[in-house]
Amino acid sequence: MGSMGGDNDGRSRGRSRVGSSDSLFPAFHDDVALNCLVWVRLSDYVSLARVNRKFNSLIKRGDLYKLRKQMGISEHWVYVVCDPRGWEAFDPSTKKWMKLPKIPCDECFKHSDKESLAVGSELLVFGRELMEFAIWKYSLVRRNWIKCHSMNLPRCLFASSSSGSIAVVAGGSDKNGNVLKSAELYNSELGNWELLPDMNSPRKLCSGFFMDGKFYVIGGMSSPTEPLTSGEEYDFQTREWKKIEGMYPNENRAAQAPPLVAVVDNQLYAVEYLTNMVKRYNKEKNNWKVLGRLPVRADSSNGWGLAFKACGDQLLVVGGQRGPEGEGIVLNSWRPNSGVNGGALFWEVLDVKENAGVFVYNCAVMGC
Repeated sequence: MGSMGGDNDGRSRGRSRVGSSDSLFPAFHDDVALNCLVWVRLSDYVSLARVNRKFNSLIKRGDLYKLRKQMGISEHWVYVVCDPRGWEAFDPSTKKWMKLPKIPCDECFKHSDKESLAVGSELLVFGRELMEFAIWKYSLVRRNWIKCHSMNLPRCLFASSSSGSIAVVAGGSDKNGNVLKSAELYNSELGNWELLPDMNSPRKLCSGFFMDGKFYVIGGMSSPTEPLTSGEEYDFQTREWKKIEGMYPNENRAAQAPPLVAVVDNQLYAVEYLTNMVKRYNKEKNNWKVLGRLPVRADSSNGWGLAFKACGDQLLVVGGQRGPEGEGIVLNSWRPNSGVNGGALFWEVLDVKENAGVFVYNCAVMGC
């Protein structure tokens, strides 16, 4: 009996026993219960946290998010701000919207131009306070906003993208308007920034993306009058940048938005502002093929006010429209694996957010 009790203690260390009063489910070990709970939808976590203190603690510690990551379970949520009321999150699978708390920032940050990035279970919002740049982050685990550590070289108008729990920002402008060629890596699990080697060329108003395990920067401006048609590829193994001439043949103008690009299944897609067409990049030939038309116009505002994002295995376009019933923001999606039918892309309307204006200020897609 003594040895049996000892074995049981060893097996149950760090978890509640079957029938224990502090177990998640009375009839199961906690590890079994956790394997069931990871399949609960993220939109139900708020309700789950209200069941009892143990469930609330489980959600706040982030254990379920970590276990979901280990098991390869993920959902994609769209975070968007399209009016002064602040950030909202949209769940494409349930078509539900959720309002985020207001950022507890100063008035300068509130009214400044912003950039956003989703990494891990965090939403980072970059802006400017009275004297310096600032970053606020929303934690999906804690469901609140806190100040994020500053970059080593704070900036705006940079390229950025994320992969899992890391993100990279590159280029941009410092607070004095100098165009940068530096790059930094953010680790959402550690909450810190690490300087990476410099790019070959300084650039701002550029865009970034991950593809085939590498980080890319494309397009942008090296000065107010010098557009860049090249791209740069960063190899995390060699820690070196490689320049790719002619990767983005559409020249940016100072009034244009940064390139609208997205990667689905390691395939790069982009929007051509002037023609409102979606294009696909050929890695081997370093050229682009036109696929079909966008569901909304991008030419009317030089690409500003429109979001073009990857959302799982779909391309997502979030933009405004005006109709007989007023203004609204429309979320459209297209699955590249569905193919192109006679030069047309089949866009599915995921949702229409009415009375929300027609301009998308910021948008980020989080997968966790």
